[in-house]
Amino acid sequence: MPVVAKRIPLAVIDDCRPRDRRGRPLRDLRISVVDRCNFRCPYCMPESRYPRDDGADTAADRLTAAEIVRIARAFVALGVDKLRLTGGEPLLRRDLPDIVARLAAIEGVRDLALTTNGSLLAAHAAGLRAAGLRRLTVSLDAIDAVLFARMSGGRGDVAAVLDGIAAGEAAGFRPIKVNAVLQRGVNDSEVEALVARFRGSGHVLRFIEYMDVGTCNRWQPTAVVPSAEIVARVNSRWPIRPLQRSYRGEVAERWAFEDGAGEIGFVSSVSAPFCGDCHRARLSSEGRLYSCLFAASGADLRPVLRGDDASLREAIASVWRARVDRHSELRAGITADPPPARVEMYRIGG
Repeated sequence: MPVVAKRIPLAVIDDCRPRDRRGRPLRDLRISVVDRCNFRCPYCMPESRYPRDDGADTAADRLTAAEIVRIARAFVALGVDKLRLTGGEPLLRRDLPDIVARLAAIEGVRDLALTTNGSLLAAHAAGLRAAGLRRLTVSLDAIDAVLFARMSGGRGDVAAVLDGIAAGEAAGFRPIKVNAVLQRGVNDSEVEALVARFRGSGHVLRFIEYMDVGTCNRWQPTAVVPSAEIVARVNSRWPIRPLQRSYRGEVAERWAFEDGAGEIGFVSSVSAPFCGDCHRARLSSEGRLYSCLFAASGADLRPVLRGDDASLREAIASVWRARVDRHSELRAGITADPPPARVEMYRIGG
């Protein structure tokens, strides 16, 4: 008879992971492979601030594929089993398939995903699947072509994104998560159109509350559309019921359409913060480790790469053990004007 590997309970694995000062274990790593982007979404990388090329970094600034893989191996040795590739727009990185293949080969990686704006996905979906990528998330804030173009800084074509989603499905990515960040008075009118487009498709649409990531988007709480409001709107037209979370720390609240047309999700980090279960670290394309999406600074891992693997693991664990971040829980009490400086989202992904 074949030997069946025993599934190790998550609680046992957590005992081996470094914990921060609030007792949260390190489980996930988000890796920004490039901080360039071909869009200029106002809430992330506005044209007024980044008008010329695709971003700020150059190939010389970025971690090499080998450095990314070495850092990822160190995280996996510390108990991380979920890796997500982000940007900027990660599909702008030419050696991305090689990075994916090398990360997929690391023993202990249970999940390898990628977040993209989808505009270049049609040409790359099959190759990424063949390289070992397991899941896709596509950002899509509007289905209306004119509004989509405006929200991407005049650089995006919604048809290209939809083609990318179709190519991802054809390559075997199913379900694909489709993320829409809603802003009041900007694209909150798109809720019903987005739901109509994706319910029954086999993919999972998720509405995300507009967050104060970075400092260049001039965020105001009045621009936030609370998830409860969107749940009520969706439910009034297509009845939905809540589902259990798939795992502890899952950021999206899951709901099912009563008629069996699939799932829909809501990420409510403003109205219902989930800092207490956040176990994600973020690595920027130039090698800085951030312990929070809203961090002001990160620890530079590049000097540590000159040492041995044990030193690299200890440097990562030390950053995590010192972590106290809970920005979303404290947001309402932050009254500084202008707000404190924070790393921009395009440098570390969402």
